[in-house]
Amino acid sequence: MSKEIIPQALIESKILVVRGHKVLLDRDLSGLYCVKTKVLNQAVVRNKARFPEDFMFQLTNKETENWRSQFVTSNLGLKMGLRWRPYAFTENGVAMFSSVLKSNRAVEVNIQIMRTFTKLRELLNTHADLKRKLEDMEKKYDYQFKVVFDAIKSLIADPPPVRKIGFTAKIGNHKL
Repeated sequence: MSKEIIPQALIESKILVVRGHKVLLDRDLSGLYCVKTKVLNQAVVRNKARFPEDFMFQLTNKETENWRSQFVTSNLGLKMGLRWRPYAFTENGVAMFSSVLKSNRAVEVNIQIMRTFTKLRELLNTHADLKRKLEDMEKKYDYQFKVVFDAIKSLIADPPPVRKIGFTAKIGNHKL
């Protein structure tokens, strides 16, 4: 296996779940490819037919605000940070970049990103297989093992949804 130019853990840390899809945001992809976000988005616009909605979508205003609130970004006075709603690229959208961005680095980064998505999918499949096997075993054994099975199920259950960080002020009948 060739030497990785980007650690897999770094790529994994950039993958987000938005609208039920595992995605990479345009600004994170541009950082991995070592191009400006503007250049990456221009390449997408020039090749719009290659990026249908299931390959790429733009975050809504609400999604952008929720995402932005997790970080301190966008100082309008200093012209820094995020001003536009980011684009989110699914695994297929990232794969399509291999036909749009032609540099050697883009090819190498694309290979690493695809391997990372594949690894994550394999982990999820293993998790699903384990859950199915556990349910099969539970059907075979007595009630006395129910406590053990319940404990194991709670360990492999999907984590609860992530709560928003911060607070919501309420004045009268209005949330701020």
